[in-house]
Amino acid sequence: MSILQRYFAVNIAQATAFVLVAFLALISFMDLTSELPAVGRGGYEFQHAIMYVLLLVPGNIYQVMPVAALLGTIYTMAQFASSSEFTIMRASSMSTRMAGWMLFKIGIVLVLITFVFGELITPRTAPLAERVRLAAKGSALSADFRSGMWTKDSVHSEGVKGPVVGTRFFNVRQIRPDGQLDDVRLYEFDANMRMRALITAKSGRYSGNNTWRLNDVIETVFSNSRTLPAPGTPVPQGQSIAASFGQETAAVATRKLDTLDLASEITPKILSVSRSEPERMSANELAAYTRHLAENRQETERFKVAFWKKIIDPLSILVLMALALPFAYLHTRSGGVSLKIFVGIMIGVAFLLLNALFSSLGVLTALPAFFTAAAPSFLFLLLAIGALRWVERH
Repeated sequence: MSILQRYFAVNIAQATAFVLVAFLALISFMDLTSELPAVGRGGYEFQHAIMYVLLLVPGNIYQVMPVAALLGTIYTMAQFASSSEFTIMRASSMSTRMAGWMLFKIGIVLVLITFVFGELITPRTAPLAERVRLAAKGSALSADFRSGMWTKDSVHSEGVKGPVVGTRFFNVRQIRPDGQLDDVRLYEFDANMRMRALITAKSGRYSGNNTWRLNDVIETVFSNSRTLPAPGTPVPQGQSIAASFGQETAAVATRKLDTLDLASEITPKILSVSRSEPERMSANELAAYTRHLAENRQETERFKVAFWKKIIDPLSILVLMALALPFAYLHTRSGGVSLKIFVGIMIGVAFLLLNALFSSLGVLTALPAFFTAAAPSFLFLLLAIGALRWVERH
């Protein structure tokens, strides 16, 4: 590494770290403030709130790193300009392309750090934070519906293999922090969406290999002796559709079991992912959950957009750092360091707002998920190229 490259890297790293710590302190303070009303209720104490907020820090790092890199680079470039260091560097044969290449190499390191936090650390700390809070409160995780959490599953002819022969709706009243399911209900339908079984269980626990061990089970099986006529098919003379329906549902068998092993595509990972915010999930989890939703013919746009944002958002660091480079060409008479930092903050806010806008458009419209995730970065890249050309000509 050349002396100039090291000089750039040290100054940008220090400025970015300072901005990042400031952002994290502000966000953590706001998170802690929102948790204070719950302190003292049940077993939830102040130390639990502190632990919860600390476990959210890796996710916050992932979210604010692009803006921190932008402001850190703008501050460094503005300092170089105010002290005429950048002018001396240019007089020493450093071209804009060379400066951009040095920023690119620094940005790659920041991109890798962001990927580590987004893909390896946050998907583990975010669920842990939720478990810490729930365990301290002595409560369980439940869905927004009064009936609990719902998800859809496919019934295969051989466990989780073979052709799909039906559909299963998976309803769980509560999910405890240790992964136990309480008050489980399973509604199974055949390929024609006719109900074939109703299974209720007091509790359930995942035993591995796509198998759930259900306890205190009541299984009701509807065995059809005949099928309803297809739409448009004449009903046999002397027999009504109501009579056919009565014959179809006449055979009902109920049994009670202490335990029942259920083969299902639903895993604890899918259940936890279905309750997580897409922004706090890894790209691998998003891809797996999107496939699960697609196989069960459920809406996938929100998770597709989140998947592509997970890939593209860290790369936006390179775009924002390129946008910061023109600030090195602006001398003190064009505005002091504080003014340039203010402009950088406005650019960062505009980027976040535009990113949120396109994410919402991707969910609400038929725009491709990749386009909605990449559009803000592409627009700011064009802005960076235009700004660099302008400062070079002037």
